[in-house]
Amino acid sequence: MLKKTLAILGASLLAVSLAACAPSTTTETSTSSAPAPAAVAEGGLIAIITVDQGNPFWQAEAETAKKAAEALGYTTTVADHKNDPTAQDQLIDTAIASNAVAIILDPAGADESIGAVQKAKDAGIPVFTVNAEINVSGIAISQIVSNNAQGAAIGAEEFAKAMGQTGEYVELFGNPTDNNASVRSEGYKSVLSQYPDMTNVGMEVANWDRATGKEKMESLLQAHPGITGVIAGNDEMALGAIAALVGAGRTDIVVGGFDGNGEAAAAVTDKTMAYTVLQPITTLAEMAVAQAHAYITTGSTGVPEKQTVDCVLINPDNAAAYTFWAVG
Repeated sequence: MLKKTLAILGASLLAVSLAACAPSTTTETSTSSAPAPAAVAEGGLIAIITVDQGNPFWQAEAETAKKAAEALGYTTTVADHKNDPTAQDQLIDTAIASNAVAIILDPAGADESIGAVQKAKDAGIPVFTVNAEINVSGIAISQIVSNNAQGAAIGAEEFAKAMGQTGEYVELFGNPTDNNASVRSEGYKSVLSQYPDMTNVGMEVANWDRATGKEKMESLLQAHPGITGVIAGNDEMALGAIAALVGAGRTDIVVGGFDGNGEAAAAVTDKTMAYTVLQPITTLAEMAVAQAHAYITTGSTGVPEKQTVDCVLINPDNAAAYTFWAVG
């Protein structure tokens, strides 16, 4: 599986057939999501709306989408909604008013984003979601995500290994409005429940944020001083936890992350983090732009609406091979 995933990450998805972009979780074709536009030449504005460009994960998502779209002859705008559905609605309104030919969207909540995507569809603008889904099919043209269940499973197995399959641990949970947070948490639970000598003694919501992760880790450590592990829903929360643990002199505690950003990979190399799980976010962003281009020019993406790409474990064995959101 690892070799297969690395091959996906290394390939340029703009130069291959769209039909081979990723495995799908549905059989519904993208052309059923909205009325197909008449075939036109490429060009026009693609609006890229992400979550928070202050986070390196979403920054990479936006930068990759912008580069891919402009290479195809489009102009772009990039903005972030900070997980605020109202801000997202305003950005969708701006894209509509600007006559965007497509929107690449990392949604501000699975339920909270349905109305915004519907509004764009009603205005005749196709939406391609990246990294997170909305809880309705048939509105967005494509919904492209990492395989969060698979990523959580390989991360939890590595976490158990690093902890010697024993001890008390705590969990830092992401944004509750994002389905990815619950999928990862349930994935962790499914694997770690198989190790009877490992016990989850606490969980705090840290909203994908480093500063919040540090604050919540300080509280968890005070409440549960005997813990020997921390499993986090993303790297920013994990890095915040590490900062709290260093401040408390508890560098003996195992910390695991999820995303695969450069700082986390470096932390794995210097052994302050046990592992991280690489989400192929640059691949997902390239896929979204390629499918937007296909839909704009032909009226079809040629692939199902819902698509997933497997994640990759980064541990001390391969951390040195890390490049920009990939393992070579």
